[in-house]
Amino acid sequence: MRVSSQGVTVVALLADPDAPTEIAQRLAQTLPTRLADKSGQGRRFEVEVVSEPFTSGSEDPPTLMRRIMDRSSAENWDIVVALTDLPLHSHGHKLVVHLSHKRGLALLSLPSLGGLRLQTRARRAVEEAVLGLADPRATGAEGPRLGPFAGHLTPVHPGPVGEEETPDLRYVVSGARGYLRVLFGMVRANRPWRLVPGLSRALAAALATGAIATVNSTVWNLSGALSAPRLVIAMVGSIALMIGWLIVDAQLWHRSAEGSPEARRTARLYNASTVVTVGIGVLVCYAGLMVINLVWALFILNDRVFASMTRTPLHAAEYVTLSWFVASVATVGGALGSGLESDEAIRAAAYSKREQERRLTLQDDHGDQPS
Repeated sequence: MRVSSQGVTVVALLADPDAPTEIAQRLAQTLPTRLADKSGQGRRFEVEVVSEPFTSGSEDPPTLMRRIMDRSSAENWDIVVALTDLPLHSHGHKLVVHLSHKRGLALLSLPSLGGLRLQTRARRAVEEAVLGLADPRATGAEGPRLGPFAGHLTPVHPGPVGEEETPDLRYVVSGARGYLRVLFGMVRANRPWRLVPGLSRALAAALATGAIATVNSTVWNLSGALSAPRLVIAMVGSIALMIGWLIVDAQLWHRSAEGSPEARRTARLYNASTVVTVGIGVLVCYAGLMVINLVWALFILNDRVFASMTRTPLHAAEYVTLSWFVASVATVGGALGSGLESDEAIRAAAYSKREQERRLTLQDDHGDQPS
């Protein structure tokens, strides 16, 4: 690592566009002060945020480290911490961070930090990486400092590093807890709540279906005749239909062109994140439809007309049951309406910017086959 001649350590946060850049910009507001306080050596830090798609066209950590090294050599930076929201893999493990103390470089995969308290975890990881790279004892006789990367309550531990590779230290996650950690991190990176406004035509179809079904006497009788288990089955079935339709129609399913076990595990991880991301978005839509249908029913239904058609008085339980059943019917209508959405619009709503570019690259590399 280079040492600044002015006694100031210049730290560059090289971040992929979208979420990583947002995280880096928030970190930069407090990072200089926190680093100075934690270093305890009277050292000062300057932090720069550089937003560049450094992962474009590659998920290979050694390749990315070379790109970071080339980018760093052209600037007056002492330490570079690169952040990406793509999940990275190394020697059969899911990567948390690559560290090269000699060159002052770190590569951090944000999904490996999990889906909760991402900003806090990212801040701790970046601080530990910078302090470890800035501390000359990090590569001394006592070996590299582990810090919170390898805490007892996390599945993070040091991983293997090949002799020909740039990093001298690598942390990975493994096991079921590590898999879930990365999975929820990927879902968090995809921001599933963006799927709701991204399905405007599907929601319009669902709302229209729900509005019509709410004033249909046949639907009144059906909702009153269905038991709670059947209402649950209708709900689960309609949500599953919506999820499956979106994935199939927009070609969201990932198919690996390679037959290696590592490629198959990676494909399963991407597909699991797709199902969870779309599932969360559809659940939010379902809950919204149920609330809207309940408000519509309270406004439009007449208790005497309802009782004359169903021979059941219109009480709170009937309102809830009807709204619940209509939400399931409307979700099926929304699934059909989602066919009016463009595949690009659904992908943009379901995936992060990096993930969209990754899938587009895969399509180009494999002759525009569905990914």
